[in-house]
Amino acid sequence: MDRVTEIRSRLEKSFSPEQLEIRDDSAQHTGHPGAKASGGGHFAVTIVSEKFNGLDMVQRHRAVYMAVEDMMPAEIHALSIKALAPGEN
Repeated sequence: MDRVTEIRSRLEKSFSPEQLEIRDDSAQHTGHPGAKASGGGHFAVTIVSEKFNGLDMVQRHRAVYMAVEDMMPAEIHALSIKALAPGEN
């Protein structure tokens, strides 16, 4: 299973999102020392889920990281997260 598919599967299972976008930015970071050492990719996630209601940004990011924590840093070197509750922009 490729990394984007695996990230998507885990986030869907954990958050039942209304919206989920995952972008693989790894090609933009080719040769980056940290990515080169770990072999992991760079990804950006935008996720909208009711499970983020009542949580602040740090709590939302922690929840997303927990869903993929065993993929870091070997498969995910960097993860940019935009986690929103429904109705937020």
